Amino acid sequence: MDKITKDTIISDLMKINIGCVPILMAEGMHCIGCPASSGETLEEACIVHGLDVDEMVQKLNDFVNEQEQKEAE
Repeated sequence: MDKITKDTIISDLMKINIGCVPILMAEGMHCIGCPASSGETLEEACIVHGLDVDEMVQKLNDFVNEQEQKEAE
């Protein structure tokens, strides 16, 4: 698994797991469609949206880990 960090570029989240998109959208982060997403880090996006980057990183990694476990079963 590619671990998601605060330095992960927003557009790279789709490459890690497309299921990350609804998580971002639910938090009001519509960054996936933004042209800046190809150069903006998760930390930068969280700052702009007033979100805690550590909580977002944890939420995204928990989701990805859960999906990988389901696929392994």
